[in-house]
Amino acid sequence: MHSLRWRLFVFLLGLATVAALAVAGATYVSVRGEADELFDYHLRQMALSLRDQGRIADSERAALERAESDYVVQVWSADGVVLYSTAPAPLLPARAVLGFSTIDLGGARWRMFAAATPQRVVQVAQPLAARRALAAAAAARSVLPIVLAAPLVGLAMWWLLGASLAPLARVLRAVRERDAGALEPLPLRGLPSELTPLVEAFNALLDRLRGAFDAQRAFTADAAHELRSPLTALKLQVGLLRDAGDDAEREQALSRLRSGIDRANHLVAQLLALARAEPGSAPAHTSVDLAQLARQAVADASAGAASVQGQVELDAPDALALPGDADALRSLLRNLIDNALLHGGRTPTVRVSLSADARTANLQVDDSGPGIPQAERERVFDRFHRRDPGRGTGSGLGLAIVRAVVRAHGGSVQLANSPLGGLRVEVRLPSTAQGT
Repeated sequence: MHSLRWRLFVFLLGLATVAALAVAGATYVSVRGEADELFDYHLRQMALSLRDQGRIADSERAALERAESDYVVQVWSADGVVLYSTAPAPLLPARAVLGFSTIDLGGARWRMFAAATPQRVVQVAQPLAARRALAAAAAARSVLPIVLAAPLVGLAMWWLLGASLAPLARVLRAVRERDAGALEPLPLRGLPSELTPLVEAFNALLDRLRGAFDAQRAFTADAAHELRSPLTALKLQVGLLRDAGDDAEREQALSRLRSGIDRANHLVAQLLALARAEPGSAPAHTSVDLAQLARQAVADASAGAASVQGQVELDAPDALALPGDADALRSLLRNLIDNALLHGGRTPTVRVSLSADARTANLQVDDSGPGIPQAERERVFDRFHRRDPGRGTGSGLGLAIVRAVVRAHGGSVQLANSPLGGLRVEVRLPSTAQGT
């Protein structure tokens, strides 16, 4: 039974049934008790009325001797002689117990009341089976309205559950009628307070999906645009290699082709790194030693720094643990160091510093280049943004990758002036351990 309406209906119907049975049982017992008290009252009043009369009138005698009457009346004299007895009733015990008593007579149980005067004793009795049948009938008549109302209550509950769940059905219908590209928020008007948080959370999910789809479309468009130029250049360089007239021209064309392939390969690698760093694409975070990743990144960049008479310095603790994605953080470090070497001047100096406090791991990368003016610092995080498109071999994705990785790790990144004269990139990441 997966229907919420059916589950609620069965639960409420069972609860109502138990309550109705309890009320009916209590009513039945109460009515039977009241009926017994009423029958005892009749026995007592009948005996007392006959006790106070000098004789039994003929009209009363005929009424007491009716066949359909359940009562037995007997009058005894003071010396034990039967003065009157309803016929054909059995004789009641001559030695009567004054007041109420229950006796066995003729194989049946009787309820009896006896009253006495100095001259006579009056006994009035009634079979318990007859009075119980009458009491049960009265109790059943009192329970009958509850039994008749039960189906109506069930129908009312079914209708009320349908009316209460109508907003949920309306939301479900609105979701089913949408196509894959409809990411507009669902309306909140008229929803009950229990359903509103669910729809609000769903709308927030739609908003995040819309942002992710927009980012993916923009990324695809930018990537297609950026890949068009290197692919066109490669095509031209292949044509120059084919048309080379001598070995010198052929070697020069081949060298340009290799450089073009390297640039295209670097651009594709950067695009893949950016795609992996986008929100929702990164794998689950594990414990990562950022200091060890920094040492590896500096070692990998040392050869490139030496080729331009530059140097890369590292100031880091022995270990700095934090939760993160090792591949994404490695890409962040390499992009920061490569950007610093690329824009650090003729003989670049790059300094990588790591530190930690109780809550954050702090990474600083300084270079000795010309830096970036304050007005342009926010734009350098845009995809494919180059301050000087005609110079260098960068793809314009390095800092975009850095920001995406930092956001995926719940951190922050800022640009500032460096003590070396160039640019300082400051990265703060949540940390669970301090450096040792």
